[in-house]
Amino acid sequence: MTQKDLQSIIEAFGDAWNRHDIEALMSFMHEDCVFEGVAGPLACGARHEGPAAVRKAFEAAWQIIPDAAWRNARCWASGNNGVMESTFTGTTSDGSRIEANMVDLLVFKDGKIILKNAFRKQRPHLPG
Repeated sequence: MTQKDLQSIIEAFGDAWNRHDIEALMSFMHEDCVFEGVAGPLACGARHEGPAAVRKAFEAAWQIIPDAAWRNARCWASGNNGVMESTFTGTTSDGSRIEANMVDLLVFKDGKIILKNAFRKQRPHLPG
């Protein structure tokens, strides 16, 4: 795949996040996919391995923050790696707001995402 092809995949992947479209998201993931989330007990946050675990973790984002959005995305690719920078926004169950810059580091294999490693700035929640 060309770098332009990978960049287009990254952009479409970001669009699927904003549509909360789990089927589209999973269509971009490799059969051996891994998702490393922004928070969790491990040095890498939380590690989810395989399509079922990744799907469950992706869906949890919208259950915890139903209006989750990834805004102002900037995407690029180099070799088998891709980056998507964005500003994550959403409302928590207590009504406070999250607004923080984040980045997803993506690794591709066979034209699919084998690793999604997410990083987000740690910022106090904003009043609702």
